Amino acid sequence: MAEQGLQFQTCISAEGELTLSLVNVDFPDPKEDEVLVRVEAAPINPSDLGLLFGPADITAATYGEIDGRPSVTAMVPEAMRRHIGARAGHAMPAGNEGAGVVIQAGSSDAAQQLMGKTVAVLGGAMYAQYRVLKVSQCLLMNEGVSAKQGASCFVNPLTALGMVETMRQEGHTALLHTAAASNLGQMLVKICLKDGVELVNVVRKQEHVDLLKGIGAVHALNSSDPGFMGDLVSALTATDATLGFDATGGGTLAGQILTAMEVAQNAKMGEFSRYGSTTYKQVYIYGGLDRSPTTLNRAFGMAWGLGGWLLTPFLQKIGQAGADALRQRVADEITTTFASQYTCEISLAEMLSQSHLEGYAKQATGEKYLVTPNA
Repeated sequence: MAEQGLQFQTCISAEGELTLSLVNVDFPDPKEDEVLVRVEAAPINPSDLGLLFGPADITAATYGEIDGRPSVTAMVPEAMRRHIGARAGHAMPAGNEGAGVVIQAGSSDAAQQLMGKTVAVLGGAMYAQYRVLKVSQCLLMNEGVSAKQGASCFVNPLTALGMVETMRQEGHTALLHTAAASNLGQMLVKICLKDGVELVNVVRKQEHVDLLKGIGAVHALNSSDPGFMGDLVSALTATDATLGFDATGGGTLAGQILTAMEVAQNAKMGEFSRYGSTTYKQVYIYGGLDRSPTTLNRAFGMAWGLGGWLLTPFLQKIGQAGADALRQRVADEITTTFASQYTCEISLAEMLSQSHLEGYAKQATGEKYLVTPNA
């Protein structure tokens, strides 16, 4: 018999009104190669917020009820409504990843082997009490690992591993990361220490410098310090890092990084070139913490690149075998290298309370929320 439970849904009308609500839905029995998971934990990542809120002005949201359950409404500014596109009028579930216990399994051997086991999932629609998934979407947790420990098995761990793998594939030997005190940033520090990769970490507060130094980071720089550019050049000279991953996106930081890379590389050249260093320098933007335009000062020669980087295309690029190897490393190190810390655990209903929504919408470093749909 199909399970019935609550699912978080986000919908933007053709007129530009965003509605966030909880809906009671039927979760069908799993097919042959599927399982039904009782979702016990699902993190709220920055990558989830784009679907949750779209371009709506969440700072002017209205809090109410639909069918006796909490709801939130907010308007998309008129200038942004052309970005609504194909999602207009369609209620969509949300939540990229999570973990839970398999409570029903299809008839295949692979499905039956997961019965009663804790699995982590990257499958979307995880802000719900249940989720039907293909066996291939499930990552079996090792004995003794809880759903809360395994909830953030994919987005942050695989992104951090993907950064290091991209470095290797593209011929760089060290890398730089911004907004580096996040859960993802701390994982990257641990990966680089374990794998012998030199890493430059850029943060915005001294307390974040102290946090990273406390877990072993060698280079942790505060971009708010007056001497930041000099410190950045020194760190890039010491590490020879020519690849950067920027979570902020907007503003001048990407340009500052390329400029500092150019200064560090120029110092190693034996002769002057009006075209700058011949060493290729690359910065990938993978986040949007700063929504302002990206500003480049073009003080970094001609051998450089600025592009976007996303986890899903990267996993497709390395193929199933490569992705599986990374996934298994995450499963084996989920309580050490890839352990996540949460500042707040909330229910599905609490996702729609003003205090909690305003909290996780800020995307503040060190303030990570975990949703517990069946708590």
